[in-house]
Amino acid sequence: MFHWKKLGKVFTPQKVTGRPWLNAFAQAPATLIFDDFIRVYFSCRPAADAAGQYVSYSAWVDLDRKNLLNVLRVSEQPILPLGEYGEFDEFGTYPVSVARDGDKVRAWYAGWTRCESVPFNVAIGTAISEDNGVSFKRTGCGPVISYSPDEPFVMSGPKIRRFGEQWQLFYIAGRKWKLVEGRAEPVYKIRMATSDDGLHWQKLNRDLIASRIEEDEAQASPDVIYANGKYHMFFCYRYSSFYRSKQHGYRIGYASSENLIDWLRDDSKAGIDVSEEGWDAEMISYPHVFELDGKTYMFYLGDGVGREGFGLAELQGELE
Repeated sequence: MFHWKKLGKVFTPQKVTGRPWLNAFAQAPATLIFDDFIRVYFSCRPAADAAGQYVSYSAWVDLDRKNLLNVLRVSEQPILPLGEYGEFDEFGTYPVSVARDGDKVRAWYAGWTRCESVPFNVAIGTAISEDNGVSFKRTGCGPVISYSPDEPFVMSGPKIRRFGEQWQLFYIAGRKWKLVEGRAEPVYKIRMATSDDGLHWQKLNRDLIASRIEEDEAQASPDVIYANGKYHMFFCYRYSSFYRSKQHGYRIGYASSENLIDWLRDDSKAGIDVSEEGWDAEMISYPHVFELDGKTYMFYLGDGVGREGFGLAELQGELE
């Protein structure tokens, strides 16, 4: 079993002023490491409109590399504008994952559109930054991974990696919508695709992680890191119904693999759970694991799936 020492909440969006588009949430943290600081990308929301509808933007916060609890600056603007009328990302960019590629920074993100019978649909797009990750421009008006006969909706949660000569994209794909007390709730599973150029993808077309708590378990945020001869995946999972609660809410799971395709799930090794009290006492989700200066850290979300920000934990020992 791993053991993560919680270091506290790092960033609270409600404390940021002068940015009405950053009213609440700091969801799905993802890092880009610089010499003196690390940039953490996240997704946020302005206040709801008159009809009670939200949009989602992506932004970043820079943290002191020597003290990750010290916030240096917050982006003045979202990293991407929302899509134009009718485009796949018209109503949101959430979540986002970034990686360096030569002298550019590339991003893969989920673009949201609204629907009539169910609340939303999602597809995965890509963008490029030429100012060292401050802002991005879409590579086109449409997604690079969208719905297909085997993956009919909710293509989201991209986590980009590059192990070896190929890009790997871990993501989630919708399995079904369930109507729970009049509310449509999505069920999605973790999947993977590979690419030579980051634009044209070959899907594996099968679930990577077996369900554990129920057949309709929803899984998200598949974050993969390589250490000590194997691949380690930290992800989050929840019940399909009544998951906005402590009993059925998100928890963090763990799986390992030797080839990125066949995964052995063992949530008992995850080593991190909800706290007895405080901002992460009801749920814990959307892990992002990274190595920095000889240590392994995890950013994660607490109650309300990151409504009041994200926190940090440090691994005690090694991933093995």
